[in-house]
Amino acid sequence: MIDKNAVPDRDDDIEGYTKIDRYNPELITSLSANYLDVLKHIGEKPEREGLLKTPERMAKAMLYLTQGYDLNAKEILNSAMFKEDYSQMVIVKDIEVYSMCEHHMLPFFGKAHVAYIPNGYVVGLSKIPRVVDVFARRLQVQERLTNEIRDCIQDTLQPYGVGVVIECRHLCMSMRGVQKQNSVTTTSAFTGEFLKEKTRTEFLNLISAKLG
Repeated sequence: MIDKNAVPDRDDDIEGYTKIDRYNPELITSLSANYLDVLKHIGEKPEREGLLKTPERMAKAMLYLTQGYDLNAKEILNSAMFKEDYSQMVIVKDIEVYSMCEHHMLPFFGKAHVAYIPNGYVVGLSKIPRVVDVFARRLQVQERLTNEIRDCIQDTLQPYGVGVVIECRHLCMSMRGVQKQNSVTTTSAFTGEFLKEKTRTEFLNLISAKLG
């Protein structure tokens, strides 16, 4: 969605701050026209000062929030795999998750906790959060997001097992519908050794523990 070969765009709305992103100008034009219609249909006046650039901003925001469609999680893992004689649990916890519910296109957000038990190979620790982002930056349901992260790590690293737990708040529940503001949804997915109660319990205890 974000095209590195496209024309740079500068957003200078905040004094002293210049953000440069690259977008496909044809996509921006097309999406902006659609968002302009949305503003009209909900009863707004797109010509008023505060909304003049809103359709374009919405288009760029949506392309950014769904950039995961253009990224390959397996390639990210393959780029930083190293042979290592280590076969104990590796955990990356409290990974920030920001995604969009595919049913209402409202955000859900929270934390992901990911673990694997190496089978001859480890991966650069920063690649695990990047894999989470690849799948989160798409229209999603939390259940599928959890499985996609698990399956990608399992298929690419071929470890002895993978464990994934995700805890999120969904604005489609907080802002509309049942309007339960404080509810949290937890999903989990496991393979291999993590299907054993002892290993799974160790993982769950470690992600619940606080350092210090």
